[in-house]
Amino acid sequence: MTRTGLALALLMGSAALAHAQQATDAIAPEAAAGTDVTTTDFGDLDASAQDALTAKSEGRAVTGDDWMITAAHPLAVQAGARVLEQGGSAADAMVAVQTVLGLVEPQSSGLGGGAFLVWYDAATGQVTTLDGRETAPMAVTPTLFQDDQGQPLEFMQAVVGGLSVGTPGTPRLMEVAHRKWGRANWSGLFDDAITLAGDGFTVSPRLAALVAGEGEALQGDPAAAAYFFPDGQPAAAGSPLENPAYAETLRVLADQGADGFYTGPVAEQIVAAVRGATGNPGLLSMQDLAAYRVIERPAVCVEYRDHDVCGMGPPSSGGLTVGQILGMLGGYDLAALGAENPEAWRLIGDASRLAFADRGRFMADSDFVAMPTDGLIDRAYLAERGELLAGDDSLPDVAPGSPGWSHARLWGQDSALELPSTSHISIVDADGNALSMTTTIENGFGSRVMAAGFLLNNELTDFSFETHDAAGWPIANAVAPGKRPRSSMAPTIVLKDGAPALVIGSPGGSRIIGYVARAIVAHLDWGMDIQSAVAAPNLVNRFGPMDVEAGLPAALTEGLTAMGFELNETELTSGLQGIAITPDGLEGGADPRREGIAIGG
Repeated sequence: MTRTGLALALLMGSAALAHAQQATDAIAPEAAAGTDVTTTDFGDLDASAQDALTAKSEGRAVTGDDWMITAAHPLAVQAGARVLEQGGSAADAMVAVQTVLGLVEPQSSGLGGGAFLVWYDAATGQVTTLDGRETAPMAVTPTLFQDDQGQPLEFMQAVVGGLSVGTPGTPRLMEVAHRKWGRANWSGLFDDAITLAGDGFTVSPRLAALVAGEGEALQGDPAAAAYFFPDGQPAAAGSPLENPAYAETLRVLADQGADGFYTGPVAEQIVAAVRGATGNPGLLSMQDLAAYRVIERPAVCVEYRDHDVCGMGPPSSGGLTVGQILGMLGGYDLAALGAENPEAWRLIGDASRLAFADRGRFMADSDFVAMPTDGLIDRAYLAERGELLAGDDSLPDVAPGSPGWSHARLWGQDSALELPSTSHISIVDADGNALSMTTTIENGFGSRVMAAGFLLNNELTDFSFETHDAAGWPIANAVAPGKRPRSSMAPTIVLKDGAPALVIGSPGGSRIIGYVARAIVAHLDWGMDIQSAVAAPNLVNRFGPMDVEAGLPAALTEGLTAMGFELNETELTSGLQGIAITPDGLEGGADPRREGIAIGG
């Protein structure tokens, strides 16, 4: 099988995750096996969107001379493409995409969640990031997710209801990005989403399957039940679904900016829904909403194959952990090994395990805890950790390293869960600005609580439920008032000679890190075009067992088993969205495991 053939062998749909025997997050197929995605009814798509669907079904990258956009749903990409066609910036297009995604893909992201954004500024050549992560309410205590005996709650027991809801960050992030880098009129960026919400959009197969699989959890909230289960039945694929409450919220945002979300009637509806949640009320207050701020932070960059891989720093672990994986692999010739070689995957898998060991020990919100951010990606430290990969078999034991500190602090090992949902947007505009943004409400359908036409996040369950580990050391990612929970979101911009060469990111919980690192390796080391790179098989190792997709060559799986890896065959529903900037123009690729497309112009 050729490299491209292997990469495209796994065009698949559904996924299910059972993590730590505490939770199951069902990811349903976007199309039945053997179904041509070009026949799926997504509603009113223009010729560019239809062509993009055809390209994806044929495994071809989409090309463009001036601009490119890729995201998780055709209607959202189409809305962003219209902004770019009219001369808007990548920041302008992001607002249009995010507001449509919150309507047509509500289980993954929206106004009730948070996001991380990485931006390359063509005028200055600088990379910066915006932290729109949710914050814990000021009323939380360290025992937020513990029972009366001080034992951690079961994961889904903590998720469903208001207790898991943090202060949303996405609306304020959209506004901050637009003020810094936007050109188009703010209010006009909401037009597509308002029209679709008011007139109705076509329910996609993926959304329909996810709603049907939710059952009682989503029906426990009256607003969510009424919306997702019209007439008592789950919203069906191909049927129209209207959301006038969401349209009204968007009008408020368009007219009043983000202040219209964080104060006034919309904020009051959010607080009432959180505090009035049946059986599991939360702590979010009007003061928490009014006090929310987006933080501009420096990007985290690591050199790899004569490129600079730049991503999001704390409170995300994404940029650091992707950087660590690649930094440890830098001394090994993955290109010579090739994509089908078990030895290549041994190196990638054990580098990931080492990085995840550091992630669990050290990474959290650096505004609240001392963190060795620079030490974790120091060249000498990564070279030292990379030497551990020099053997022939999988590492029998993996432990955190000893990165350099500016000042000392010992932390315990964290076991917080982070389950897959989320969405990703990649954009390059006609001026050469690049945007990579991963956006989420955390678990599928978030807290299952709805207010003002959108779902609210369950982001607080990304904190550790415990305050100390088994050895008694405090856990860096423990909950605290105003703190931002650790994330694995890894929006990434890869630079070559100071200019963007690749814009990439994915949903997928803590597996995001593996998906993004694997796609970068596929493109830079194995020479895959962007569509082949995002479609290539996922093999992900975080904590020991290696999760693999079905259909891999026997030589690969048998080789990994012989090296000592425990293989866990499962459905790894990444949602990679990538743009490659080449000497011949722009190429866009959308993960065939989900419904997204790329459009270029």
